[in-house]
Amino acid sequence: MLDRVDFEPVFFAPFVSSVMRVEPQWIDYNGHLNMAYYNVLFDRAVDELYDLAGIGAAYLKKRRHSFFTAEVHIRYLRELHAGDPVRVTFQLLDFDAKRMHFFETLFHATEGWVSATSENMSLHVDMAQKRTAPFPDDVRKSLSRMKESHARLPRPEAAGRRIAMPGRA
Repeated sequence: MLDRVDFEPVFFAPFVSSVMRVEPQWIDYNGHLNMAYYNVLFDRAVDELYDLAGIGAAYLKKRRHSFFTAEVHIRYLRELHAGDPVRVTFQLLDFDAKRMHFFETLFHATEGWVSATSENMSLHVDMAQKRTAPFPDDVRKSLSRMKESHARLPRPEAAGRRIAMPGRA
């Protein structure tokens, strides 16, 4: 019998989610994935990453801290249809005492093309006080290791973009 050993997670660069499928009830009257459900796919991938990093549902239950999304910028680049298999990559761009800035890319899982991207700012929240709170030392250490791994990746060209009319600054 093997003794249980706690291991620190390995943060591959980028993190790649499990394969998910576009559900038929998510298709809108235009015949493709409704814009709201892109966020569902991105969110499911974040949940996988948070669980790996030890800051997911168990973290909330045990330590009464969680993450709230403060801002999101999604770009819709190519349509998805019912049954399409997809994967999401996650790249931690930066973090400070209470916030995480990350970038996700949604890919068709078998054909490899990019369907959408999502840039996010999340806040670390003390759920008892319902206010932002600094990361505990172990979480900050984990995020530092993830950022170090993800820093080997090029910064996504779409990170930091803003919405504006073409040709107007």
